[in-house]
Amino acid sequence: MLTKENVLAALRDVKDPEINRSLVELNMIRDIHIEGTTVSLTVVLTISGCPLKAKIEDDVIAALRELGAEEVRLQFGAMTDEERAALSAQLRGGQAQNAAPGQAAPLNPILGEDSHTSFIAITSGKGGVGKSTVTVNLAVSLARLGYSVGIIDADIYGFSVPDMMNIDQRPTVIGQTILPVERHKVKVMSMGFFVEDNSPVIWRGPMLGKMLRNFFTEVHWGEELDFLLLDLPPGTGDMALDVHTMIPQSKEIIVTTPHPTASFVAARAGAMAKRTGHEILGVVENMAWYEAKDGSKEYVFGRGGGAKLAEILASELLAQIPLGQPENHPSEADYTPSIYKQESQIGQIYMDMAKQVAKKCETPTA
Repeated sequence: MLTKENVLAALRDVKDPEINRSLVELNMIRDIHIEGTTVSLTVVLTISGCPLKAKIEDDVIAALRELGAEEVRLQFGAMTDEERAALSAQLRGGQAQNAAPGQAAPLNPILGEDSHTSFIAITSGKGGVGKSTVTVNLAVSLARLGYSVGIIDADIYGFSVPDMMNIDQRPTVIGQTILPVERHKVKVMSMGFFVEDNSPVIWRGPMLGKMLRNFFTEVHWGEELDFLLLDLPPGTGDMALDVHTMIPQSKEIIVTTPHPTASFVAARAGAMAKRTGHEILGVVENMAWYEAKDGSKEYVFGRGGGAKLAEILASELLAQIPLGQPENHPSEADYTPSIYKQESQIGQIYMDMAKQVAKKCETPTA
């Protein structure tokens, strides 16, 4: 027999996809009425235009039908401003609990001393070497290995991660809390979400640092991440300095092309990492060669830049990635213009690199 109690029990396993908490725990299930095998209820969404409303509806109906309901009648509402403010405070409440006695709370629990999140800054000496491409493909490859992964697109002036991952959804904002957008099981936060029509960002250094802090103080990453990748602007400017100051435990991957000038400039970014005590996980040589139809390799941008840079930095060459376009089609449900399929040649290179990175960070598998 269906009762209000076993309906609530069944729905405890149904989670809000963005917050990753039970709908019952979040008090989103209201007005339960049961008549025989028909269950009627209201689901109160965080915002009226919740982008994942359809998934919540499907999950609720599936859970109740498994319980024995033959008909499920759903209505949707939205939280009041007061309820959203209370939820925002609840989501942010863990920050104060993570502070040591007598110390100020960290910007976010994942920055605390007891955090198990591995921070990896992806950087380069100059633009146009494929740093963001490496970031998104490494993140997705780590997620494919079963890790919990996030990306902060910290390249404020040249943000490109949302476009590369084909994200057209805006983050959900609950009170003062922002929920990152998830794509390919990777949680993403980018300046691009807050800029209209690809407008230029005209900011000075202190404002850049404030935005990076906001990505930690105002973004709720949900369950603790195994990896948080930061796609940094090229060079050694203000944002790189802020990352070195704010996340002293961050590790770094330096991206270059085989061209001697690119690797020469990238050495500056590596030198900065070393001076600030950041561990360099390794070097990625992007656009290493072009494979012709007969299988021969054409070294369009020269040879040896990545290996030389790794030698200068006393590090290792993690991967050499050839030129190539992902074989993705816009008609595919999970289409992205820049992420390689796992079974492709380049996709396998990224998978091998992800395994190396995970081993170096010594993060246990999910």
